[in-house]
Amino acid sequence: MLILLQNIFRALFVLGLLAAIPLYFFKDALPSATFYDLDSLGDPQQRPTRQSGFETRVNGESYLIDPKFDYRLDGVVVSYHDADDFSDIWHHGNWRDFINLRDLCVVWGSNVETGVYRQMDFHNDSWTCWFSWPNREIGERFQKTQLSNNHLLIDDEALKQQLMQAEPGDQIRLTGMLAEYRNPANGFFRSTSTTRNDTGNGACETIYVTDFEIVRKANPNLRLSYSIAKWTAVLSLIGIAILFFVSPYRGRYA
Repeated sequence: MLILLQNIFRALFVLGLLAAIPLYFFKDALPSATFYDLDSLGDPQQRPTRQSGFETRVNGESYLIDPKFDYRLDGVVVSYHDADDFSDIWHHGNWRDFINLRDLCVVWGSNVETGVYRQMDFHNDSWTCWFSWPNREIGERFQKTQLSNNHLLIDDEALKQQLMQAEPGDQIRLTGMLAEYRNPANGFFRSTSTTRNDTGNGACETIYVTDFEIVRKANPNLRLSYSIAKWTAVLSLIGIAILFFVSPYRGRYA
């Protein structure tokens, strides 16, 4: 019986691994422009805010939020970065920044309508969204003023759960306030861009989020299949390890 179970777990591990590897690379493929509601992917809406500064606490740290503008963004996620990523030594370690949970790099407008985003590469590091194109023609079609890297500030658990479900290819809608913020305990401070025309250091939007929605979820079947394959491989590997330790030892005698 134990040998049969071992063989089953081994087969499941191999099948799960063989399925998970290609699915990992396909699950974040950016859909074609026809997938999206293009009418809603206009420029972000920004107006002066009446909200005064306030204090909030996350993970035992106090943050002072200084709102500048009310803000709404509709766009397509092309890459992201989580503050708790193992490669990020800044947010939680150096800065004690637990309110900036995730950065989303987002495109909208003609960048989506023309499909140019599908011919480009995007990736995030700890505080920057990088993008590149394979040739000059594609670079000329891409509108830099219709991309933003957004530092998203959240102190609400329900909003956090919604935000952390956003993945490349998803059409999202968020509302909140462009804001500066600081941690008085260690002097950490971050400002915000208030225009889509700037570039380089300081060009990112810092947004205190009051509402977040995934309007259209990209590649749901591929992502479900990847999740099933991944956990099949993981759980079967655990099963193999357990059976290894509980199987009776059979010595060999001459």
